[in-house]
Amino acid sequence: MTASMVSVCTSASTAATRGAGPSAYPSFASYVRARQPVLLRTARSLTANPSDAEDLLQTALTKTYVAWDRIEDHRALDGYVRRALLNTRTSQWRKRKVDEFACDELPEQETVPTGDPAEQQALHDAMWRAIMKLPARQRAMVVLRYYEDLSEAQTAEVLGVSIGTVKSAVSRALGKLREDPELTPVR
Repeated sequence: MTASMVSVCTSASTAATRGAGPSAYPSFASYVRARQPVLLRTARSLTANPSDAEDLLQTALTKTYVAWDRIEDHRALDGYVRRALLNTRTSQWRKRKVDEFACDELPEQETVPTGDPAEQQALHDAMWRAIMKLPARQRAMVVLRYYEDLSEAQTAEVLGVSIGTVKSAVSRALGKLREDPELTPVR
């Protein structure tokens, strides 16, 4: 990571277009060259991935570059950059969506015993034949509730009826399905 990379970042590019180009702060370039290894170690201590640490340091240095002329005590730059590292990392942590977890070993996929596909298809077909025997209104409510996974309120809204109507109609439909002779072997 060099000082020339700092001007690539969005905030630094914006500052450069306002008249503060990379040559405007030669002291910043020399600071980055001198302190980059130490600051990178700090960034690595905040992240698990070395690439993420480099990105984190780049972002913190960009923020430092943009604020360079406002920093009064240049002897305290390390503290300023460390604070920028920490604040940036905290913001990233708060914004992240946890969708993967690092672990030493890959978890084994649990295998759910599946039945015979022909039997599953036969059950599926029998269920649909039983549902098709229901009156149209009850059939619509069962499909919306259990196949479309809508709540009772959503089903009532879609069909323009009250929630109580949905509850009673679905209850009657399920009773008819329980009594259907084609579905008796399943139980």
